[in-house]
Amino acid sequence: MERLAATIAARKGADPDSSWTAKLLAKGPEKCAEKFGEEAIEAIIEAVKGDRERLTAEAADVLYHLLVMLAARDVTLAEVLAELDRREGVSGLAEKAARG
Repeated sequence: MERLAATIAARKGADPDSSWTAKLLAKGPEKCAEKFGEEAIEAIIEAVKGDRERLTAEAADVLYHLLVMLAARDVTLAEVLAELDRREGVSGLAEKAARG
């Protein structure tokens, strides 16, 4: 994941004609978010259908598009991982209650 996040970050300033990632990022954060949502829905569909192979492929797409969406808003994988670390050992119910 860290290698993928670094590749995505490196493509931020690349020519959109040379890279799918650069093309997505050039379309702006809203388009990146839309694409992430589309991929998430496709993963949900495969999870419901029970097709492990297709779910695996769609999950990979979700992770890639999540990282692109984060990069579009200058949120790093390290920041997300730090948030997960902060939550470790905290009850999921208590954590949700703390968020309001």
